[in-house]
Amino acid sequence: MTGFDFERARSPEAKRAREDAILAAAARLATANGVREVTASAIADEVGMHKSAMLRYFETREDIFLQLATGAWDEWSTAVCADLEDLRNGPGADGPEGDRTAQQTAAVIAHSLAARPLFCDLLAHTPLNLERNVSFDRVRAFKKRALAAVAEISSTLCTVTPLRFNQAHSVVATATSMAGAMWQMAAPGTGLRDFYASEPELAHAIVDVEPQLTDILTALLTGYAARSTAP
Repeated sequence: MTGFDFERARSPEAKRAREDAILAAAARLATANGVREVTASAIADEVGMHKSAMLRYFETREDIFLQLATGAWDEWSTAVCADLEDLRNGPGADGPEGDRTAQQTAAVIAHSLAARPLFCDLLAHTPLNLERNVSFDRVRAFKKRALAAVAEISSTLCTVTPLRFNQAHSVVATATSMAGAMWQMAAPGTGLRDFYASEPELAHAIVDVEPQLTDILTALLTGYAARSTAP
């Protein structure tokens, strides 16, 4: 261990730097090994701190990952809203039908999620355990940020599609819920995925997240659009 382990951060800036280092270490480990495999001790070792010193900055291991999930929601919201804006302003946007089909909109959302493996992993673990071993204050702060992100994306989705806000909200909720679940079933980079691929009779168990999520969201968007435009 180094002196870094024993010197507690005194200034707000130093405290923030320690927290950022811990979050970055947890993100690296989770990206490489999956959220479920990463322990508090492993995070402490990665950042070069003793576990007890690290837990001065976060309540628990789950708190660390809940903070990562909060940041991931913010980042995804900004990115997918920009992608949807590009779709709205893209070629064919002024035509009677435009190029903004349900499939294109679904593809934008599905790709934005599949391109963020750690976020997909966190989406599954958040309700299962990350919210279960932290204070209610932490849960409240996380939920407010996540709900604000869903509302922002839903509002943007309404500018691209004929959906009403509550329908768009359901699309976003479905997209994130399915992305979290499907990412776990896909088991990317694991021996389980390789096992499925090596057994012809288990081929149906292989989940390809982006195209399958695109297909589900296309059907949902198409159905909602038909309902919202019906007399």
